[in-house]
Amino acid sequence: MPVQNALYAQSGGVTATINASACGVIETARRNKTRIGRVYAARNGILGALHEDLLDTSAESVTAIRALRHTPGGAFGSCRYDLPPLPQGRAHFERLAAVFRAHNIGYFFYNGGNGSAETAHQIATILPRLGWPVVSIAVPKTIDNDIVRSDSSPGFGSVAKYVATSMREAMADIASMANSSTKVFVMEVMGRYTGWIAAACGLALPGGEDGPLLLLVPEIHFDRKKFLAAVKSRIERHGWCAIAVAEGLQLRDGRRLTQAGGDGIPGHEQLGGVAPIIAAMVRTALNVKVHWSVLDYVQRSARHLASATDVEQAYAVGKAAVEYALAGRTDVMPVIRRNSSKPYRWQIEPAPLAAIMNREKRLPRGFLTADGWRLTARARSYFVPLIQGEAWLPFADGLPTHAQLKRQSVPRRLQSAFRSPA
Repeated sequence: MPVQNALYAQSGGVTATINASACGVIETARRNKTRIGRVYAARNGILGALHEDLLDTSAESVTAIRALRHTPGGAFGSCRYDLPPLPQGRAHFERLAAVFRAHNIGYFFYNGGNGSAETAHQIATILPRLGWPVVSIAVPKTIDNDIVRSDSSPGFGSVAKYVATSMREAMADIASMANSSTKVFVMEVMGRYTGWIAAACGLALPGGEDGPLLLLVPEIHFDRKKFLAAVKSRIERHGWCAIAVAEGLQLRDGRRLTQAGGDGIPGHEQLGGVAPIIAAMVRTALNVKVHWSVLDYVQRSARHLASATDVEQAYAVGKAAVEYALAGRTDVMPVIRRNSSKPYRWQIEPAPLAAIMNREKRLPRGFLTADGWRLTARARSYFVPLIQGEAWLPFADGLPTHAQLKRQSVPRRLQSAFRSPA
């Protein structure tokens, strides 16, 4: 088979371990020079491919690529951009075929979540019809842990470890001050449609304890009356209460709490901002001092507290993606299958993109107790293996060090620039 080049790109919200997958792709491709020539990276995801804005990872040293394993963010830039379907998107796919042909790209690796899986599927199925066959593999990544067919999603184990640690530390703080100061602490985490991250906060309490921590997830409709009663009972029993809430917390009518303004008032939807609504609700109803925090980007960029298991799995799916491509597989994603929880054993296997794209794995109802406030033993057996191990990174002058990349641009070969049709 002729030697062809590979293109790697990152998509969607980044994670603490997405660059470990990039490392897995690039290092594995470099070990297969008889099949893969240069490994390019698209600057800012699929947009970089459309605009022929490519980076040559061959210019990066072995040390710099290895350092991606402990570097947060998206080393090559990410984007939120979906390719229009045919026939509207024909110009997009013709442009991609032209860019791939001009740079002899025969392998495409798209590192993202459910929506990115569709992009990889489109490239795998449409570009060959336009005269440029390409092996297209989706590399899984998302802190939301909502990729179907995969037991867990690379990126989730680290955010779970971080939010559970943050909640445990905040609970120690509030417990020490509750007698004369703050009685309630609200911590908002990401989770637009699913409650995996909020549920992981439940690990902050030892198993079996009906303690002062409440979990609020989108999968269980928010009931203001029951919630306030639960907070009140925790304060009476423990002296204080901590609350972990997903940003996408929903009411029974399907609206997010942020859309309803907390009390059923129609309003403007926003992602984030549920913590101050919950805090105001508790403060007004119970007349107690409340503090709140929104973790926002901090939770998904906290590489200093990454799960060693997560880093290992993120690298493994990148490595497997290249191995699948060299074996002739296309239109698939390497996913994680759990073989056992105690001891934790897992393996990588391929799954068709058509069965993954644009679907969401929801938090099982059985992961929370009947009242919806606490983790069950089943949930703990699932979560605990994913946060095991500390993947320490190097420090210099008291701060973590990250990969220093040259990001050398590849000379453009096409005469025209891409302009998206109106």
